[in-house]
Amino acid sequence: MFLRKILFTARDTKILHRRFFAHRGFQYSRKKCNHPTLGTKLFTASPFTVMAIWGFTKKKGENETHITTKEVLIAKADALYDQEKYLEIQQLLSNYKDSGDVEIIWRLCRAMYKVSKISNEVDAKKLIFEAHDLILDALKIKEDHWVLHKWASIILNTKTLYEGIKAQIKESYNIKKHMLRAMELHPMDPTLLYMLGSWCYQVADLTWYQRKIASVIFGEPPTSTFEEALKYFKNAEAIDPNFYSYNLLMLGKTYLKLNEKEEALKYLKMTMEYPAKSEDDREAKQEAQKLLKDI
Repeated sequence: MFLRKILFTARDTKILHRRFFAHRGFQYSRKKCNHPTLGTKLFTASPFTVMAIWGFTKKKGENETHITTKEVLIAKADALYDQEKYLEIQQLLSNYKDSGDVEIIWRLCRAMYKVSKISNEVDAKKLIFEAHDLILDALKIKEDHWVLHKWASIILNTKTLYEGIKAQIKESYNIKKHMLRAMELHPMDPTLLYMLGSWCYQVADLTWYQRKIASVIFGEPPTSTFEEALKYFKNAEAIDPNFYSYNLLMLGKTYLKLNEKEEALKYLKMTMEYPAKSEDDREAKQEAQKLLKDI
């Protein structure tokens, strides 16, 4: 279906989000948090028993350090995300969905998206639609938050998969709009470049009947080219080489579309050699293997 693979978020991957921590100013890093046990140590007791307000103060020597319940919640949620305990994150943060705090809300929406991937269709649809409403409300609070726009594009894309081909095409512009706004706010994120490249690739690869539907809806369907897709994939790789198996795969697939077989073989082989640390990596390797056999 149109745009089904536009975002690797349609699959389970931790690359997209685990690198970005709000309490660190969302600075990009190729490494995990330097203190992966921080959240666990902070949470020897439940955050809800700490204090029924956002903050508390802990004195240390002559200096006074302020640690807020919000920071503790975020640390715990990020630690649980690294452990792939998405349902626990949802349960942890759901009491704060009406807090108006965007740092809590986008993490909750991320968890809801992840939980939807292991839920039945009815529950998954409910989670995605609720997450969609939450993320749009959060953008009303803070429009210039790049992670909110990133997740808005991810969740909107997933929402359209439940709504059919017309919705997928109709919302394609909004999906891209959120990606571009996120990129404007945070231009050095390779995952955003990957997402934009995937959007361009899928639009360029539309079948004739999908273009016909788009023409009925818009008068003129969304347009892109494989050259444009390639530009985004290459820029992502330039920022962070080998950051994601699917970016390598998409480079290979795009070069195939452009009839540049030598370059295609190069990146498909790189995908095959990529260490399989996740289901994403294994699926990318399988697809690369199939393509190599067909060349």
